[in-house]
Amino acid sequence: MSTTPSDRLDFWSFVDLAKRRLSDEFGVSNVRATEVLLSLNRASGVVTYDLESVVHRANGGSWATFRIMYVLWLAGPMESRKLAELTGMSRAAVSNLTGPMVKFGLLSRESHDKDGRSVILGLTDLGREEIAAIFTRHHRREIEWVSKLDPDEQQTLVRLLNKLVSNRDDFEIALRR
Repeated sequence: MSTTPSDRLDFWSFVDLAKRRLSDEFGVSNVRATEVLLSLNRASGVVTYDLESVVHRANGGSWATFRIMYVLWLAGPMESRKLAELTGMSRAAVSNLTGPMVKFGLLSRESHDKDGRSVILGLTDLGREEIAAIFTRHHRREIEWVSKLDPDEQQTLVRLLNKLVSNRDDFEIALRR
């Protein structure tokens, strides 16, 4: 089997290729924007996949169910629409994921006392035990990931990411609903 030039590419050499071709052949003037968002998307995907594979799936869960339990663990019971907002999931995804979690005794679901169409979700005692155990493993992995950055770099990264995604009045951001 013969090799093609693309066989020799890794992600970072692809980014370099993309910047060069976008600039030279397609006249894109700000290839840095492409580089930043390709890098951000790649980093997010790699970290998320690693956490899900090493921590969550290895223990019978998923990244999505962890996010639900984590938010409820730290913030307490809440309406499903607020849970969707804080987890960055759609309301439909939260609804689909929480049904089995209620069935397995991890979550409680109660009707909202003022709005019959809404439900309040919360962790059960079993759910609190489960998330505490999962978070211990999850946090060890978080520490491994950020250990490559010194504390100042960690703070700078958080500040830059917050700046990138917060207070965007100059264009409308598409959010999950």
